[in-house]
Amino acid sequence: MWPRGAGRRSNRVSFSERWQEIRTGFERPFWVANITELFERLSYYAVFASLANYLHETLAFSTEKTSSLTGIFGGMVWFMAIFGGAVADKLGFRRALSLAYLILTTAYFLLGSIGTSWMAPIRSAVPLGALVFVILMLPALGVAMVKPSVVGTTANASKENVRSIGYSIYYTLVNIGGAAGPFVASFVHRHLSVENVFRVAALSVLLMVFAVLIFFRDPKRKDGAKPPTIAQACRNFATVITNGKFVLFLLIFSGFWIVYWQMYIALPLYIHSYINPHADVELILITDGTAVICFQILVSFLTNKIPAFRAITIGTLVASLCWTILAVHATVALCVATLLVLALGEMILSPRYYEYVSRLAPEGQQGTYMGFAFVPIGIGSLAGGSIAGIFIHRFGEVMHRPQLVWWAFSAIGVATAILLWIYDRVVKPVGQAATS
Repeated sequence: MWPRGAGRRSNRVSFSERWQEIRTGFERPFWVANITELFERLSYYAVFASLANYLHETLAFSTEKTSSLTGIFGGMVWFMAIFGGAVADKLGFRRALSLAYLILTTAYFLLGSIGTSWMAPIRSAVPLGALVFVILMLPALGVAMVKPSVVGTTANASKENVRSIGYSIYYTLVNIGGAAGPFVASFVHRHLSVENVFRVAALSVLLMVFAVLIFFRDPKRKDGAKPPTIAQACRNFATVITNGKFVLFLLIFSGFWIVYWQMYIALPLYIHSYINPHADVELILITDGTAVICFQILVSFLTNKIPAFRAITIGTLVASLCWTILAVHATVALCVATLLVLALGEMILSPRYYEYVSRLAPEGQQGTYMGFAFVPIGIGSLAGGSIAGIFIHRFGEVMHRPQLVWWAFSAIGVATAILLWIYDRVVKPVGQAATS
């Protein structure tokens, strides 16, 4: 036996030693890729924060069409990400990143230029809805290649002793970009115009094209494994969808994301239509990302002893009940309070969700299953867009009882939590560890 405390002293790493490890543990591609990811997230969420009211108020789409298109913007990327990793590996991270940022630049610039005179011939030749649909599909192509490229670079350009820190840096920068995006959108919208939000987003990712071309080089793969092909990605897809229990879980959990994405789909429309037409929606949307940055570690610490599946269920319930605040009384201040509660639910369940999926996966298939862990996010956005349009039109524009929108979404979330509880009790996921 070691003398009391001796083992701890021998393994203790001083701050200066840890700083030296961090300073020397990452190759240049790590920093380049992750900094560009920060700006990619900033641009994406700047666009997302302004998109719904831009489509509704500037391009004059109906609430139903606006919600559907906004849901497409938020949802398609998560389906394309299934195959985006194979494409990125085939091209190489440098080419994939530069191409992805170029696609995003084009998409955001076109989105902000739809109403310009130089696009008038295109608008007259193509139905506006179809034109916007095509443009909104482009960011999904770009982001689907960015994600695996940055994560892959983080894995291959980090030394083993600091790799976990590398992923923490990646996650932190993603959240900073997600919080900064609505803030940038708010500033540009107030001082310039909503169209310029999309142009600033385009400029942001255009600069990342040059950053990648000038400073980034593909890191060497540490494991020497060959990248998956598109055919392998299709086989992986077939492997997952034949697991009925797992697919059922993904479908049920999509209910959480239907509720969550209303922050970007229904809430902006609701604020301008039923609370304050001059409210700074983009600034309000900073709340969620800022809360996650400030409190995720604390919430994770406080909920660490809760079993993973129970944490998922509790987080879903908390996030669902947040919308009852606006159902009872709707003000700008209460919108902020609502988003704080929504963020709390997100912080309770998000880390435990990925833990649960990794344990639920059969031995040797964790990577494949984790790739499909994002599918409910896409389903939630696509379905949530259509559902939001129906609810806002029916309850707000026809019945003139807009508060029912939030009662309905809370009901969807509560039903999801109940179904999750039943799933855990009745379906009995593979492996006892999955529920521990």
